[in-house]
Amino acid sequence: MTFRIALSGLNAASADLGVTANNIANSATTGFKQSRTEFSELFAVSPQGVATLTSGNGVRVSDISQQFSQGNIAFTDNNLDLALSGPGFFTLSDGGAMAYTRAGAFKTNDDGYVVNAQAQRLQVYPPLAGGGFNTGALADLRLVSAESAPAATTNVEMLMNLPANAAVPANATFDPADPTSYNRATSLTVYDSLGAAHTSTMYFVKGAAAGAWDARMYLDGTAVGGAQPLTFSNTGQLTAPATGAVAFPAYTPATGAADMNVTFDFTGATQYGQNFSVNNITQDGYTTGRLIGMDIDKSGIVQARFTNGRSLTMGQVALSNFANAGGLQPLADTSWAETFASGQALRGQAGNSGFGLVQSGALESSNVDITTQLVNMITAQRNFQANAQMISTADSITQTIINIR
Repeated sequence: MTFRIALSGLNAASADLGVTANNIANSATTGFKQSRTEFSELFAVSPQGVATLTSGNGVRVSDISQQFSQGNIAFTDNNLDLALSGPGFFTLSDGGAMAYTRAGAFKTNDDGYVVNAQAQRLQVYPPLAGGGFNTGALADLRLVSAESAPAATTNVEMLMNLPANAAVPANATFDPADPTSYNRATSLTVYDSLGAAHTSTMYFVKGAAAGAWDARMYLDGTAVGGAQPLTFSNTGQLTAPATGAVAFPAYTPATGAADMNVTFDFTGATQYGQNFSVNNITQDGYTTGRLIGMDIDKSGIVQARFTNGRSLTMGQVALSNFANAGGLQPLADTSWAETFASGQALRGQAGNSGFGLVQSGALESSNVDITTQLVNMITAQRNFQANAQMISTADSITQTIINIR
């Protein structure tokens, strides 16, 4: 009996050393969670129970439990590197089967899908047309490779000041080539429906009446309609048009794009002093754009950025959690699978109750403390040596009994 008890101790100590060795070996593995060996004593139990004088039958490994404590966050230069600060797991699709991980070293494959080194695809909640996300469905995160579509300019907002002391131009016949036929001019770039750029020039001509001006627009040197009146009060405020908006006639670009219908909003324009100034010009059109990068905020919202200044929401990183994370089935490559013991996956979003925050450009390090593991190794080694000595002692006693004459 003594041999078997000591042998169980040897097996338990050996298993403990194995777990410690695995922890140390993965101390630099991204997203790795250390394990702990748990032991239980053994008794030979009869239908009448355990006798009070029973010494026991040894020890066994009752569980190798995973410790899901937070690892340190290490920052990188890759926006697709993701770390979770707080509870939760990244949700992955492995050919349709769900897997879960804390290792967020992601990249794009040749089809534009965001994957890890094992080609498992990162799952997100797809965006809704009206805003927000469809949290009832999961989708593979795929970075668009096509160009961002252009949009034609339809509205221009111009915040400016016209000089109150301006005189009527010497040449009463307007001619954009004759500076004596207008007072001031300013230009900006506008876009047609195909994304082609056009130069819009606005000319301002002082009228004979006090506070009276005419605005004339030229697109690529071609007049668009005639003079559009602007009227200012004796305090320099714009009074006409009442809405501040001037809608110019349609212009047909030579590119084959749709007719351009541009409205200039002069709300906020003034007539003060003797200086002409354009303080701000904004227009709502933009040309085509190609993908230049992506951003992921702390709530996991993924946005693609384009060269035309536009951004497109691609989805929100889907997180999962479990009632009993310790019950997850470990898989290879620092990932886990759902089991009956873990309970069903609870889906959620970063920052919500029960879920941590997403850190882009960072990775979660292993939660292994090398110092602690070295102490565990020494302890397991001593246990192994002690049980081996127990076998040696029992052997000596057996030899003594055999040699009795």
